[in-house]
Amino acid sequence: MTDVPDGRSGRLGAVRLALSLFSVLPVRADAVDRRTAGRALTLAPVVGLMLGAVVGGVVWGLLALGAPDLLAGTAGVAVGALATRGLHLDGLADLADGLGSYGDAGRMLAVMKDPSTGAFGVVTLVVVLGAQAAALPAVARHGVVAVAVAWAAGRASFSWCARRGVPAASEGGLGALVAGTQSVAVPVGWLLVLGAAAVVVDPWRGPLAVAVGAIAAVLLARHAVRRLGGVNGDVFGAVSEVTVTVVLAGLALGGP
Repeated sequence: MTDVPDGRSGRLGAVRLALSLFSVLPVRADAVDRRTAGRALTLAPVVGLMLGAVVGGVVWGLLALGAPDLLAGTAGVAVGALATRGLHLDGLADLADGLGSYGDAGRMLAVMKDPSTGAFGVVTLVVVLGAQAAALPAVARHGVVAVAVAWAAGRASFSWCARRGVPAASEGGLGALVAGTQSVAVPVGWLLVLGAAAVVVDPWRGPLAVAVGAIAAVLLARHAVRRLGGVNGDVFGAVSEVTVTVVLAGLALGGP
């Protein structure tokens, strides 16, 4: 790893790393040091806004063409997974399998490192992806902004998981690199920004959905840290996907 100098080059490096880590865009990251990775994590919700806008556009477009809701929602879920290489979904399945093993921290981490997916992981993926596919059409009818807010809220949860005082669950990997790099002000700031943006969707249901998503992120992150002794990349992915799902569900309630 190499150090990235302060100033403009450091900020650009963080932008490149955020795009490289959290999307399939062919952007090359020049350096992956702790400071740059921390900055990239702070910028992750911006990438989420971009990806969510793409997903929302696909769903809205299919609905406009007369596609059934289930088809449009499933297509949106597929685009979202492709746009992130399925990275966060993999983390969700791994964490579900780890927590479902009911072992100690070492046993859970070993299960999470296993490349195969167990019953807990499969069921969790089915439930989460099914909920997202069901909610996406109703949310997309509010506009592309609504879906973008949900995707950004999921990425904003990264900074909560990586807040100062939370250790890494194990050495190596993204979790160890970024653990403890974020001030609490970062996720709180994103919560306020996204809550305000959600007003466009609905004056009260929009901000409420973002707030409930944030609560879900806090609870799941807390449970994972208590069981694992810290965070890793799987925790980041799982918390993100759960947050997206909860926000989508909240925005979908009551219909368009």
